[in-house]
Parts: sequence; structure tokens; C-alpha cells
Amino acid sequence: MTVDPFTVHIAGTGSYQPGDPIDNATMESLVGPLPDDILEGLTIVRRFWMIDPLTGRHLDSNSGMATKAARVALADAELEPRDVDLIIVATGTPDFTLPAVVNLVQEGLGIEECATMELRSGGAGVPQAMEIARAAMAAGRYRTAIIIGSEAISPAMAPVFLERDPAKIRMRDRMPLFMFGDGAGAIVLRADHRPGGLHPGATAAVGGLRKPGIHAIGGGTHAPMLEQQRGKKLVDLKVDVVGAGEFTPVMIAKSLTGTLDASGLDARDIDWCLIPEGNAGWMLDSMRERGVLTPEWEELDGRIVDNLAMTGACGCAAVPLFLDHGRRNGDFKPGQRGVIIGVEATKWIYAGIACDWTAGVPA
Repeated sequence: MTVDPFTVHIAGTGSYQPGDPIDNATMESLVGPLPDDILEGLTIVRRFWMIDPLTGRHLDSNSGMATKAARVALADAELEPRDVDLIIVATGTPDFTLPAVVNLVQEGLGIEECATMELRSGGAGVPQAMEIARAAMAAGRYRTAIIIGSEAISPAMAPVFLERDPAKIRMRDRMPLFMFGDGAGAIVLRADHRPGGLHPGATAAVGGLRKPGIHAIGGGTHAPMLEQQRGKKLVDLKVDVVGAGEFTPVMIAKSLTGTLDASGLDARDIDWCLIPEGNAGWMLDSMRERGVLTPEWEELDGRIVDNLAMTGACGCAAVPLFLDHGRRNGDFKPGQRGVIIGVEATKWIYAGIACDWTAGVPA
């Protein structure tokens, strides 16, 4: 008897963001204001932090947020932790160097044995993880997978402003504080024989010879530990605003072309495109100014889904957070075809995957 090949579908989504939302007025009182034009360019009006912004006390953890998001996604898919046989976590801010966050999530969910994997590709990590899981599940190796993106960025930023006069914080140090937020999102994938589901995905690091656009320095083995301890900051988060402005449009332009090529689809086939890059008009204008705007992106103008303004830049968590928000907001409907793209400016990585949407309406 011939068995049809497995297809892989999104069966559930979930998200978690810690604490109360921190609006821009609160940020100004903590770290000082940004010029109006810069604040408008960021497009972010609120973010969530896992630390108390007044004291720096931790209110949650990376693995804790990831576990909470996974539980929401499993409930949404009407599944139990015991049904899971693969977990992949993408994060750039783990609780510890070892053990990996994914295994702390496994423990938190009470799963004795399953396959686990952890990726460190920033905003591109979750689409990469979806493709890794899709390929393995289509081959029949796993039935149910949870893909999680989780980020705890606020602890690294706290020393920049705690116990400091906001007026003395440099403008280049204020920008990351306004930009970044914490949180976790989870996606449950299920293999079966229904039509539709995920198409083959694509990924590439397209600026491998360029310096990092975002560089988190500290806590690793790049320098002697005693030398690091003597430094002014244990962790220094550097953002190359000029470099990111120059090359991010190039990376975004390549991301859609690569994803469509891998799936064998045309932009005219796509009903929506999720990419966590803020105001879609700004994104398209930036590509146009750089001379890299492609016909595919022009075709998708008006069909781009985003929620950066309400969450802040959340690294690995952005794609699943925005996917869960869009699903619960009614942006994706059964029978539609979408593209999910993540990009990462640390070393200019993109990843994308297309899907024929089959997930039901969330409870």
C-alpha cells in the first residue's frame, strides 16, 4: 500500500509578554527623550520587559517566558505536552551558556524524552526552525513539533540607565532602550496527510563579510574573564544605526526572492506577508531609495502584516509573536497563502517559509 507523503501544518500559536506595557512617555522618564524624527522612525510606541524598569529586578526568565508561550500554543492546538516529540528554540539571550533554553523548556513542560535543538540566528531563527522541522516531519521522523522564539534583552540594557541621571545617557545608548523588548512566541506544527501546509523554506547569510549591524559583547569567551570583569559594562549592546540603514534594505529585498524561489511560488500567489520590520511604507521606501526594491515586494504592497509598534523589537521572538497576534486579529484565513520572513542584522541573515494556511480560528 502506498502512503501519501506527510504535509506539515500550523496547528496552534501562542505568545507571552511579561509585565505591564512600557510606553514612550515612561521610557523618556527613565532614560531621557529621543528627537521626534528618530522616535517616529522607530515606529515603536510600547514594549515589554522581563525586568522591573525601576529596580532591574527580574520578574521572569527567558525559559519561563518560552514555557508559558508553549503552553498557550499547545492549548490552542488542543494538544498536551506528552504529544510533543520535537522542540526547537531560537534565542540570542539564553538563561545560561548551558544548559540550553530548549531543555529548560522541555523540563518546564514535563516532557521526559523528545528531540531538542537550539538556534542562535536572531530574527531569522524561527523561520529557520520551521524549515528544519518541516523537512524532518515531512520525512516522517516526527509528528508534533513546537517552534519557540524567546528573547530576554532588558537585563543586558538595565545597567545603561539604572541609578543614572537620564540627561547623562548618550543618545546612541538611548536608542536600543527604546527599540528592544522581551517576550516569547510559540508555533505548534503537526504532520498529517491533508493538502496545504508549509512549503520548503530558504535561508542565507548575505552579509558575511560585513561588520555586525548589532553586536552584543560580553559574557562569552572572546576575551579573558578577568578582563571582562574590569570593563565598564559586563554586556555592551552596540547597534550600528548607519550600517543597518544601508544594508537592511538589501537583506530584505533578497529575503522574499529567496523564499519564493524555494517554494516555487509567485508573489501574485501570496495573500499576506509577515515580516517584523515596522512600518511597511518605511521598509518599501528604504528599498526604493537603495535601488533594490523588487517587483515581488511591489506586488505585496498593502499585504504586509506587522506588529512592531506594540511589542518593540524582540529578536527571535518577533516572528512567532507577530504570527500569533495576526492570527488572533483575523489577518490569516483558511485557504489563504502567506509568507513568513525573519531577518537579522547581527550578521545579515534572512530566513523565510511559505504556507497554505489551514489553522482554525483560535478559541
